[in-house]
Amino acid sequence: MNLKSILCGATLILVPFLAVAEDAPELTGPAILTVYGDFDADGVEDMRDFDLASLDAMTQGAFETTTIWTEGVQSFSGVYVNTILEELGLTEGELFVSAINDYVVSMPVSEMRPDEALLATRRNGEEMSIRDKGPIWVVYPYDSDDDLRSEVVYSRSVWQVKQLRVEPSE
Repeated sequence: MNLKSILCGATLILVPFLAVAEDAPELTGPAILTVYGDFDADGVEDMRDFDLASLDAMTQGAFETTTIWTEGVQSFSGVYVNTILEELGLTEGELFVSAINDYVVSMPVSEMRPDEALLATRRNGEEMSIRDKGPIWVVYPYDSDDDLRSEVVYSRSVWQVKQLRVEPSE
């Protein structure tokens, strides 16, 4: 094999990775969330890391609600799950949410209603530490709809989130 063949082969292998890397914003802090899925529908799993600044740069959502884990009304802000999924082209399949302690919950992407599941990065205006269910906590506006006060929704309210993964539905 000559050098030209090797370089051509390496280019064909690396170009798709460079295209994904070009689309990803440069991180300015430690990655706090990793998202996996087939972003460009080519049958190959892609990966994107997000730091707090890159999450903050996305369209933000916020609401006030009570939770079964806290006292009184709490204010949450962050990025809606479907905002990230749509930005990455992940509009169907099964969503797996993983926590630092390896707790994993799954749900169909089709069940992600707009302005509902929030990847909260702040509670009452403050960033959340790992000790305080952060740095990311999936929360819902529980007080806005009786359907959101159920065991299914509570089980999907993952704290200390580290990863989202979307896999094709079977």
